Amino acid sequence: MLAVPEMGLQGMYIGSSPERSPVPSPPGSPRTQESCGIAPLTPSQSPKPEARAPQQASFSVVVAIDFGTTSSGYAFSFASDPEAIHMMRKWEGGDPGVAHQKTPTCLLLTPEGAFHSFGYTARDYYHDLDPEEARDWLYFEKFKMKIHSATDLTLKTQLEAVNGKTMPALEVFAHALRFFRQHALQELREQSPSLPEKDTVRWVLTVPAIWKQPAKQFMREAAYLAGLVSRENAEQLLIALEPEAASVYCRKLRLHQLLDLSGRAPGGGRLGERRSIDSSFRQAREQLRRYRHSRTFLVESGVGELWAEMQAGDRYVVADCGGGTVDLTVHQLEQPHGTLKELYKASGGPYGAVGVDLAFEQLLCRIFGEDFIATFKRQRPAAWVDLTIAFEARKRTAGPHRAGALNISLPFSFIDFYRKQRGHNVETALRRSSVNFVKWSSQGMLRMSCEAMNELFQPTVSGIIQHIEALLARPEVQGVKLLFLVGGFAESAVLQHAVQAALGARGLRVVVPHDVGLTILKGAVLFGQAPGVVRVRRSPLTYGVGVLNRFVPGRHPPEKLLVRDGRRWCTDVFERFVAAEQSVALGEEVRRSYCPARPGQRRVLINLYCCATEDARFITDPGVRKCGALSLELEPADCGQDTAGAPPGRREIRAAMQFGDTEIKVTAVDVSTNRSVRASIDFLSN
Repeated sequence: MLAVPEMGLQGMYIGSSPERSPVPSPPGSPRTQESCGIAPLTPSQSPKPEARAPQQASFSVVVAIDFGTTSSGYAFSFASDPEAIHMMRKWEGGDPGVAHQKTPTCLLLTPEGAFHSFGYTARDYYHDLDPEEARDWLYFEKFKMKIHSATDLTLKTQLEAVNGKTMPALEVFAHALRFFRQHALQELREQSPSLPEKDTVRWVLTVPAIWKQPAKQFMREAAYLAGLVSRENAEQLLIALEPEAASVYCRKLRLHQLLDLSGRAPGGGRLGERRSIDSSFRQAREQLRRYRHSRTFLVESGVGELWAEMQAGDRYVVADCGGGTVDLTVHQLEQPHGTLKELYKASGGPYGAVGVDLAFEQLLCRIFGEDFIATFKRQRPAAWVDLTIAFEARKRTAGPHRAGALNISLPFSFIDFYRKQRGHNVETALRRSSVNFVKWSSQGMLRMSCEAMNELFQPTVSGIIQHIEALLARPEVQGVKLLFLVGGFAESAVLQHAVQAALGARGLRVVVPHDVGLTILKGAVLFGQAPGVVRVRRSPLTYGVGVLNRFVPGRHPPEKLLVRDGRRWCTDVFERFVAAEQSVALGEEVRRSYCPARPGQRRVLINLYCCATEDARFITDPGVRKCGALSLELEPADCGQDTAGAPPGRREIRAAMQFGDTEIKVTAVDVSTNRSVRASIDFLSN
């Protein structure tokens, strides 16, 4: 039974076990300020989860938006030809010599907060603004990282523009998604004028696999605000996990579409040869004959030969190295249909390409002073953006075997502002600093040695390698022989060389798709066409609710004892729905029944708790925290009705929760009427 201060008793489990009772927690309980415990009357062990095939909504086209930290883009495919992936138009503007199949994740709003532009257009327009005028415009870049780093993410979380002004993060993300929606729909109308406009598009948004439920819900809320889908048609939007999307796409690849960093070809063949990468998975050709029928089926259904000739049970790692994070996932190929099974929960951390940018900023602070850099960023925000763009261009050319130094242009406003602030020029600052590997060139640029540039990469690259090595040491991941390196940062020759040097010696083959920067985007389209391809996932956390159990001396601590009406209860018991690292199949359900505590009650609200371990006993244990709330909204017409033969207020509402999808989902039904009840889980209102 759950109570909230202003509403009183909210709901309870129903059942017949004498071991549990709908008795609220005592006033001294550590959680009575926000709720009383749920007291189930069902047996203490969870019922066996039931699997249900996920229902697929009808759609004519899938549009995927890869919303990245540094760059973003969209792609689509029609249901009539799902594997023909159409990339978005080339973006206008940008840097000479750089392919523009994505656009920078930059948003520009007017001083009044209205949308002005996104991507290259936003970056170039902001660059051309007068320095004084630019201080009033709101320019956002690399803002996706805020969602990952925020420990108290809510719908009211604020984002700071480069000029220091703030705006609700939800509005910032909605502006960006609305931009992609308008561009994608315009292109769809031009390619297929007869395409109906209503409810024909399935949208897919990519997020890092290490994102927690609040961040995923935040992206969904931003999509609602942007008009991608409505809440009533929530199933038209899928959240795709970035390394999963890459894995789905890599299943389609053949050898000529891959770069093996070891420089060796499977089976003694030549790199670039048009045949499958099968040697690393097959022990003998004789064993492969057993899968001939499965292979034929897979090739005919569009799965690349790389996977068609793998044996059932073969496993591999996908390392998604993006702008903001590194995401690691381990998949096992399942025959005969080529579905994927996650072997270990997604892992990773904030080791994206922006770490190199931060290292460069720290280098500038060492040379010119931390206070000056902070002042310059605040008073000359557009010029600071110009400087970061100049560094990005040189960062892309960095390599482990590059011989010549790299020149980085300093904006004139930087040079002028420094002289006015410090009374001497930047060349003097360089001579006086302790940084001896950065010089002032005769062309008026910072001249950095290749060793110095590579050194900026090291903290981020080391973090990525350490995460991969820690993952490979897990017992669940033993036997992995193949690593796919994907994501925008995986284009870096510095990263490629470091990963191959560290892991190649262990017998791990490091493979990079040729279109490495578009792997996630293309995979997200394929995932939208067939979201059931990842059949089993691992739960990243343990989820459950707080309940009352019959008190057992010696097993339950005395401070948890509650005596009510002569009966002895243990408070704050953590009843588990799913355990951390537990394998959960797509469509598998955990079911619980609740009933309103009062006739006419309009809402049942149940607090959810989570932790990283699977052995927590109480919701007050260290590491256990309230993470969300399950809400059951009862129709007004139903509120006074009771289940036949049941006491007033004991109508049964049966909730079914799914933990095997990319988002935690819940549905509910009124048992007496067999009518659906609006059910949701809110992770953003803590």
